[in-house]
Amino acid sequence: MVTLRAYRPDDLDALYSICLRTGDAGKDASPLHNDPQLVGHIYAAPYGVLEPEHVFVAEDAEGVAGYVVGTHDSERFSDRLDAEWWPKLRTIYADAEGMSAADRERIATIMAPHRALPHLVGPYPAHIHMNLLPRLRGQRIGTKLLDLWVEQARAAGVKGIHLGASAGNAGGIAFWSKSFKELGPYGGAVWFGMSL
Repeated sequence: MVTLRAYRPDDLDALYSICLRTGDAGKDASPLHNDPQLVGHIYAAPYGVLEPEHVFVAEDAEGVAGYVVGTHDSERFSDRLDAEWWPKLRTIYADAEGMSAADRERIATIMAPHRALPHLVGPYPAHIHMNLLPRLRGQRIGTKLLDLWVEQARAAGVKGIHLGASAGNAGGIAFWSKSFKELGPYGGAVWFGMSL
């Protein structure tokens, strides 16, 4: 049985683990990285630390195996990352010597993070990231997690949500296409939006 629930601080390690184990276009990125936390530093952990109220997890008998993280205001969240999240990581990763190519790519993102695209944040100011370990896929868990997040965002008056899926993640693109409008490719991702 799978339980969907609000995030707790002791779920942070699970966010990191799931993010890494799905970080190669939905597949396990562990073989690509020397540092197992780098992917999570960018796409999962800051949401649990800075906006835990906007994080939901899926937990089965083996533990937390899926999540949806996000923010209701992408611009404000980027500002918080600049002030509260990236500075410490930039110190930690100031020297990328000896790191794998994938690690260096993630470190480059930490050093010069991308902000949300202006044409997305206008109509779709919120954004999300969602990942499930393989054992939860195909059970509608992703749909239920998404529904929880959308319901919360709608109740808060959010007018739209955007997200990017890796262009190589066919399963993810197929999933998002069911409920989001495809907005087109940009920067190696396929972007989607949902009006609320």
